[in-house]
Amino acid sequence: MSGELSAFARQLSARLAEKIVTLGEWRGETVLEVLPENWLAVARALRDEAEFGFEQLIDLCGVDHLGYGEGEWDTEDVSSEGFSRGVEGLGPGRFDWSARPCVGRHPRRFAVVVQLLSLRHNRRLRLRGYCADDALPLMPSLTGVWPVANWYEREAFDLYGIVFEGHPDLRRILTDYGFVGHPFRKDFPLIGNVEVRYDEKLGRVVYEPVTSVEPRVGVPRTVRHDSRYEQARAEQAAERAADK
Repeated sequence: MSGELSAFARQLSARLAEKIVTLGEWRGETVLEVLPENWLAVARALRDEAEFGFEQLIDLCGVDHLGYGEGEWDTEDVSSEGFSRGVEGLGPGRFDWSARPCVGRHPRRFAVVVQLLSLRHNRRLRLRGYCADDALPLMPSLTGVWPVANWYEREAFDLYGIVFEGHPDLRRILTDYGFVGHPFRKDFPLIGNVEVRYDEKLGRVVYEPVTSVEPRVGVPRTVRHDSRYEQARAEQAAERAADK
């Protein structure tokens, strides 16, 4: 935990101490991590306890940390013309979770991240939990706590393959019927598995292996260092010192 937690973070620590894995603040936002077995209990406490009062879930998403920090762009030798429009994709299997390049930062491959809002206290909180099984990521459904989580969880299931236990209607929401795989997983082919076209002779839509799309990576995957965050922290520290 951070050595300079806010009053709200200290309040969370005192109330939920035994259920917290990590608690900290990242770029001005409080981040609370809990285990899957404590997911529902913590969610209910955050909603029902008057001192917290997080009555709104405003976002829920899945995260795949496969290949975290690994880039496919070579940014060491940049010419005066800048970056090209893309680089050749390395294809399926280009990242290997077994190598665990991000051990310590991300203990498991899949995570669920929830953004909560308390109108009563004008406060936000990020709730995060890592799925215990990388082969079959599971997380309890929050639909019984915040019903609005319904479609968010269906989206995370569709795109990442995260199964939400207790969800009343867990089925795909964005991809087509019969879609194979989960397209936001980092080991999913960038060009997909099949392409669709209308066959005039057959008079119907046909699915075929991809042949017309070149596997290219359009943007760098890694987040580059930005000095603006350090500058903002320095300015905030200077303001606090001046107030004292």
